[in-house]
Amino acid sequence: KKMNYKIIGRYIKQLTFNIPNPETFFLLSKNISNYKINIDIKSAQLKQNIIEVLTSLNLTPVKETSEKIETKIVYSTVVELNKENALKEELEKIILIKIPTEIYPDLRQIFVYLFEKSGFKDIKINKEVDFEKLYKIKKIQ
Repeated sequence: KKMNYKIIGRYIKQLTFNIPNPETFFLLSKNISNYKINIDIKSAQLKQNIIEVLTSLNLTPVKETSEKIETKIVYSTVVELNKENALKEELEKIILIKIPTEIYPDLRQIFVYLFEKSGFKDIKINKEVDFEKLYKIKKIQ
């Protein structure tokens, strides 16, 4: 019995894009590589067969600094499942691999667009993320 799902809605749930001042902006233009991308996935059950998957993307400074940008985007995907008694692992894979893989290109595009419109041309955000690999690493831990 394979569990199928259908995305019934997707939207930007939360967006933070804060560059506090010109100094930070100019520092950042030079040191964008000092930031690293974090991806986080959470989920919540809305109704019996409807879940919300929240995929968030944010940039954090590699080393702590007082002048830093705050950027975070939380993308909501509302998913309808069509099997009542699905295996927990099957559901995990949908939430942690399938949905993020499907919505990541859009999520990345929005994030990159924000940076480009703020004058950052060479923002390096992976074109693809191997969510399956991330899932397996988490499994081991």
